[in-house]
Amino acid sequence: MADSPVPNGNGGAAAQPDDFTPTLNALAQYAKDLSFENPNAPRSLQPQQQGPQINIQVNVNARQLAEEDFEVDLRLEGDAKIGAEVLFAFELTYSGIFRLRNIPQDQMHPAVMIECPRLLFPFARQIIADAVRNGGFPPLYIDPIDFVGLYRQKAAEAQAQGGVA
Repeated sequence: MADSPVPNGNGGAAAQPDDFTPTLNALAQYAKDLSFENPNAPRSLQPQQQGPQINIQVNVNARQLAEEDFEVDLRLEGDAKIGAEVLFAFELTYSGIFRLRNIPQDQMHPAVMIECPRLLFPFARQIIADAVRNGGFPPLYIDPIDFVGLYRQKAAEAQAQGGVA
């Protein structure tokens, strides 16, 4: 066991894990790429007769940095349109560095692709809401994302293409 407690990321100390306890720690989080477009302002900011059609796409990617460390990218892209006119569009890649210890190998991929983006999502959601509000619109609060369902969908697509999830 270590001589000093393991930091909990909030300036305090957490209980020391034993050598076999599965752990997932967020070492860093950051906006890697952010774009907000309001291409038809100021016309798009005028009161509208109908609500916009909101489209959002979600993607998760990860890469291994070291034996226990992974960078996970949560990419959110979306737009709001009335008919063919774009009111606003956004792209955000919000990333984190995660350390995973004592997680069985067969559970490592789901942990990285489900649990890590689940931890990143609330922060990415707030960044999008603020960007949309700062663009002159009411804040866009994205509904919670089913990362288990997204993982299963991607795994099924990969399997259909003859690949591995």
